[in-house]
Amino acid sequence: MTTDTTPAAGPAVRSDLLALTPDTLAALTNRGLVKRATKELAAGTGPTVTTAPDGTVHACHPDGSATSLPPGTGLDNGACSCAAPGVCRHLVALVLAYRSAVPAAASEASPGPAPRAEQETGTPSPAPPAVPAPEVAWSPGSVGEEELHAALGAPALASARRVFERGYGARVHRPTAERPDPWVELPTCTVRFPVAGELVYALTDASAGRRDEMVALAVWAFRAADEAGPHEAAVHVGGRAAPKATARDELDAVAALADELLLSGVAHAGPVLAVALARAGETLSAKSLHWPAGAVGELADQLSAYADRSAHYRPERVAALLTEIHARRRAAALPGVLGTQEAGTTPLRRVRLTSLGCRVRTTPTGSAAEVCIAHPGAATVLVLRKEWPTAEGQEADRTTGHRLSTRRLLGTTLGKLATGNLVSESARRTAGRVLTIAGNRLGATSVTPVGLAWTELPDPLLVRDLAALTAGWEGRPPRLIRPRIEAGSVRVLALSEVEHVGYDPAEQLLEASVRDEAGNRALVRSRYRPECPGALDVLADALESGATHLSGSVRRSGGSVRIEPIAVLGPKGVIVPDLAPGGGSAPLEAVVRQSADPLTAALDEAIGALASVAHSGLRNPADQVRARLDDAATALSRTGLSRAAALLRAVGHGGEDNADRTGAWLEAQLHVLVGSELRALESP
Repeated sequence: MTTDTTPAAGPAVRSDLLALTPDTLAALTNRGLVKRATKELAAGTGPTVTTAPDGTVHACHPDGSATSLPPGTGLDNGACSCAAPGVCRHLVALVLAYRSAVPAAASEASPGPAPRAEQETGTPSPAPPAVPAPEVAWSPGSVGEEELHAALGAPALASARRVFERGYGARVHRPTAERPDPWVELPTCTVRFPVAGELVYALTDASAGRRDEMVALAVWAFRAADEAGPHEAAVHVGGRAAPKATARDELDAVAALADELLLSGVAHAGPVLAVALARAGETLSAKSLHWPAGAVGELADQLSAYADRSAHYRPERVAALLTEIHARRRAAALPGVLGTQEAGTTPLRRVRLTSLGCRVRTTPTGSAAEVCIAHPGAATVLVLRKEWPTAEGQEADRTTGHRLSTRRLLGTTLGKLATGNLVSESARRTAGRVLTIAGNRLGATSVTPVGLAWTELPDPLLVRDLAALTAGWEGRPPRLIRPRIEAGSVRVLALSEVEHVGYDPAEQLLEASVRDEAGNRALVRSRYRPECPGALDVLADALESGATHLSGSVRRSGGSVRIEPIAVLGPKGVIVPDLAPGGGSAPLEAVVRQSADPLTAALDEAIGALASVAHSGLRNPADQVRARLDDAATALSRTGLSRAAALLRAVGHGGEDNADRTGAWLEAQLHVLVGSELRALESP
């Protein structure tokens, strides 16, 4: 392999090619091409590389193919004489050969021409070890509009400009030692910039048709973050700071429906109100107000569940949703509160995904599965949903998670999908990170066993230090106004020890104490559910049989980190408890439960008392509801929460005006919900 590196009169070193690591090349092309080109170089059959005065890199390959890659262009614009369409292995080999030779030559004190043997015979010499390209302090926000136009083209910029005018939220990530490339989380995809100053190499999980548009939006997001300060992460780009008048009108209308439900109570709400809420949710979705629309839709589902006498109805959840609607309306001027102004879904290019397990639940109409899927390239978790309606005459509770594991989904079974790696060319992602995959394209989706893919997940998907993870939660806005992102708290935890596993028969709850690799303790909790009768038995066995990794939702509660498990990786591979066989008859060791601290218990009782108000209604609260409010207020006073106690008493002894009643309830609900959330974040 030869490289023309004459320093005085020769061309400058191509820093863009030096930045193209094998992993980046695999993301730009595919891993098979990179592996083949790497093997050829290792065997000494790589190309002969030269650099022209204009910076174009040329390569001659042993099979007679000739390739060239001009500066300022991506791999797609490289030329090769072979018959392969698109980016071929010869172009990949050109980059790898250049990276192997140029850094070593450039590092010489007095670099000269190529070795004599190579000059005379053209026989490639063994490639020296590749030297990493120097790190460059660069922000994509420094790219000017002229450069954007030249790199992306007018049509893509025009489409991106329309999104900019509506406004959108984004989170920028500056380079770190663990992840040296700047990258941006957009509402429906991510964009990474692996080569400083070169937009042609930008990587995104959006489809090819929207790639340039997403790159422009990412550049503008970095520009907004740079203007706000070097540490700014979450930004609102373009648009207006406050919602448009039409959006405010829709939020006001939804808030009025929420107040009417609070006044009448779920127990006395008629079908007209449920229909009005469902329509209001559709209107919000049509206006791209995704997060309020999600809250309204979930509230309508809760009303349907109560009307059907379903066990899915939760008074506390109804109260939280009513509060969320008002909280988002109040904070509508803040970025990220109303949801993105982007389109509801974004098609993704060919992506490789890793399943993290599956949750099974019953629905009013049948059974449903939610497969949690990690997208390593975007460092995020998506959710793939599938529902199977109950056949006429069949009992819904007879369909267990184990039976669902054999149901067909995307050309395979649910069980294999929940424990597999997924490669798809027909995936779409919503703003809330829900994944949809079209199943009508032959060969567009393939599933293989997950193997040890969990151990290769990037940060923050793979957590080795829970303390570092939860430290990043400081300063977040309250849950009531955060983005409604599916599986946003799902992570894979690397375990160093499982201390004990126990079962509380009174609560039908399995608890396990585990430690991460840094020694931090977490509490794993899983409750018995009839649709997954064997889940707790299998979970206990998997944890006690050498578990190395655990996937689940991570949160803080009661001053400790708690994990709701989804799957376990151990010597037997990935185990998904919800899909496991068995009837829940295995003996489990009893767990010694600790009572909640007085402050947490008082806040929980206050939340329950306010939920009972939302259930029965503010117009004619029952005597027992008033008594429960008084008892909760007394408990809050005893723990020193006098302000919260006064707010609860105001609800129980409200005036005659409906606005005063709903206002008092909302103030009390906001106070105790946010207080409970802050209490959960405190150290034990």
